[in-house]
Amino acid sequence: MAAPEAWRARSCWFCEVAAATTMEATSRAAPAKSSASGPSAPPALFELCGRAVSAHMGVLESGVWVFVALPGPILQSILPLLNIYYLERIEETALKKGLSTQAIWRRLWDELMKTRPSGLESVTCWRAKFMEAFFSHVLRGTIDVSSDRRLCDQRFSPLLHSSRHVRQLTICNMLQGATELVAEPNRRVLETLASSLHTLKFRHLLFSDVAAQQSLRQLLHQLIHHGAVNQVSLYSWPVPESALFILILTMSAGFWQPGPGGPPCRLCGEASRGRAPSRDESSLLLGSRRPRRDAAERCAAALMASRRKSEAKQMARAPPTTRVTRRSTQESLRAGGIDRKRELHPPATSNEAPGTKQPPSAPATSSASPSSSTSTSKRAPASSTPQPKPLKRFKRATGKKGARTRQGSGAESEDLYDFVFIVAGEKEDGEEMEIGEVACGALDGSDPSCLGLPALEASQRFRSISTLELFTVPLSTEAALTLCHLLSSWVSLESLTLSYNAIGLGSNIFRLLDSLRALSGQAGCRLRALHLSDLFSPLPILELTRAIVRALPLLRVLSIRVDHPSQRDNPAVPGNAGPPSHIIGDEELPENCLEQLEMGFPRGAQSAPLLCSVLKASGSLQQLSLDSTTFASPQDFGLVLQTLKEYNLALKRLSFHDMNLADCQSEVLFLLQNLTLQEITFSFCRLFEKRPAQFLPEMVAAMKGNSTLKGLRLPGNRLGNAGLLALADVFSEDSSSSLCQLDISSNCIKPDGLLEFAKRLERWGRGAFGHLRLFQNWLDQDAVTAREAIRRLRATCHVVSDSWDSSQAFADYVSTM
Repeated sequence: MAAPEAWRARSCWFCEVAAATTMEATSRAAPAKSSASGPSAPPALFELCGRAVSAHMGVLESGVWVFVALPGPILQSILPLLNIYYLERIEETALKKGLSTQAIWRRLWDELMKTRPSGLESVTCWRAKFMEAFFSHVLRGTIDVSSDRRLCDQRFSPLLHSSRHVRQLTICNMLQGATELVAEPNRRVLETLASSLHTLKFRHLLFSDVAAQQSLRQLLHQLIHHGAVNQVSLYSWPVPESALFILILTMSAGFWQPGPGGPPCRLCGEASRGRAPSRDESSLLLGSRRPRRDAAERCAAALMASRRKSEAKQMARAPPTTRVTRRSTQESLRAGGIDRKRELHPPATSNEAPGTKQPPSAPATSSASPSSSTSTSKRAPASSTPQPKPLKRFKRATGKKGARTRQGSGAESEDLYDFVFIVAGEKEDGEEMEIGEVACGALDGSDPSCLGLPALEASQRFRSISTLELFTVPLSTEAALTLCHLLSSWVSLESLTLSYNAIGLGSNIFRLLDSLRALSGQAGCRLRALHLSDLFSPLPILELTRAIVRALPLLRVLSIRVDHPSQRDNPAVPGNAGPPSHIIGDEELPENCLEQLEMGFPRGAQSAPLLCSVLKASGSLQQLSLDSTTFASPQDFGLVLQTLKEYNLALKRLSFHDMNLADCQSEVLFLLQNLTLQEITFSFCRLFEKRPAQFLPEMVAAMKGNSTLKGLRLPGNRLGNAGLLALADVFSEDSSSSLCQLDISSNCIKPDGLLEFAKRLERWGRGAFGHLRLFQNWLDQDAVTAREAIRRLRATCHVVSDSWDSSQAFADYVSTM
């Protein structure tokens, strides 16, 4: 009898709370109504009861009877009145009663987030979407939980309650949120994230201090080494800080040291407690003893980086004896005037190791005065070797606050602070140039110390990520060498994306290829997807593709894009040194495992035989995409298509974008008659620019006889009303076509033509044939006719369209002419 008594007691309590709330609300509503300018009805009794229930959910939740015995209609009415914490907790019970909370979470998103989520069509769970965004906003402090009763509840921690829904976390700017997450009060939050988080993103990073980097070190260690994060992505970092970038790279690769002064990891056991960071890893991670740089100094570093590229090109063409090294750099600075290094560092505290021999070209100076430096430069012994030119000093940008001129004795003392970093930068320049001399051959399995990089085996090795993405993060020589050094043994890496990272400048691309070759030789190598895009490449794109598939024969997905032609495409450019002999070769490519190949070409005619050699070696190819490809003649294009037919029997999807195929109509018909392809895309290929009246019937006839083609995409080909009506014959009664996806976006189609197309489909009674895409057509010229046409089409297929303003688009087109 205890259960009925408990039921009766709780029911009486609920009625008392509801009655009290009702009386209080009525008493408040009466004076408000009399004082208001307009009539306002008091809240309904059911709504007041619902508010009472939502306000005392902590008491009601203690009894399971509330969730189990509460009728479905009442529960459905209470759900919108709950705050996000109890709405999330009652989700399971609501599902058991056949109730969905997705509409409530979507309304909460619209009212509280007030933004349109990215990938709107892919949102499958609005609860998880809302809670993940809510976590990020609370972490960054961009939302006030006390501003809305649906977000505020003293019984719950916003971060802890929403952390289990976070699958993707983004860290921005000055590493906001990293320090908060590793703080002791948020230890349970971090533990929850370690099991739920899968993707970690960095966007628009700025220069950070040592404390923020130490917090990030602990955060990455917890989320990657002891967590479930398998993807790290970096976006839009125009001037990356070397220490921070290399820290993220090495931690992602599974290497870990607590860092100087950092707290030990309680998850690593007693073995890692108190262990000082090794000298090797400290040098790799650019330890904290290196002076920090302010904004002006970072600008100078950026200028040095740009000058370094031009000097590297000159040094590549110069004999080895004339290359600038660390000592020759110091000599040139001394020969040009004051030896500022000795001004800053007296002989007793010099950084030179005892017993180091000075080269003949670097005279010792005992004074830093101008007269002594001049005299010593005159006493320098002559050499038959050409001397390097004195390095140029950097000038501050004029018109900026704090700009100074470099004239007079007063300016020399003001330059001492800047000179510290210039000397350090020149020291790094000499080291990088020395590294570059052996970089191309050192990654073939030899000791990594040949590159000036440490052997990472001395560090602790933990779990590493499987996907690394770098978007618009320019790689310096130091960062590129570190990345290549890590890649050579990163066996857990499955997907690598390098997008516009200046990897094509200098010899970085050759170092990358050497590291990928070394990785491919490692036992257990899992790299199966490589996405590479950049503005420049020292190799033509087809030669680069051949080098990649030769280095990674087990690769499944390769996407490569180069925006501008390489120097080797122009033999007239002086000093075009060829790549190392082991990078490219004229021998036939071995068989590879490529299943998907995407290539974006720069302007200029491409070599059809080189492309055919890649296709011949890719017998497992299932998807091929060619963007902006230009061939010398239609015969070359026909040669590529013939190769596809003979050697790529597994090819299912073929895509051409931004290609002039107006003179290749016979080749297009050859493709449409291919009985192995399931999807063909001709995007902005100018198909109907010539002979449309003759070509369209031939194209329709070829498609009517093809029973394997499932999808045809023709965006941007100026099909027009006449072409659309001709294409409707593909779905006639005498057609054997099984086409179920059709994309006719951006084809100058008008509403009357679309309506006639819909009527013909109805007349032939083909039934639903799948998807029809109509983006960016001239349907706004007659909105009524367009709506009628779309209504008729939706009876036979799924229509995807948009409200596109064709007049504005035409005005924009004219304005750019």
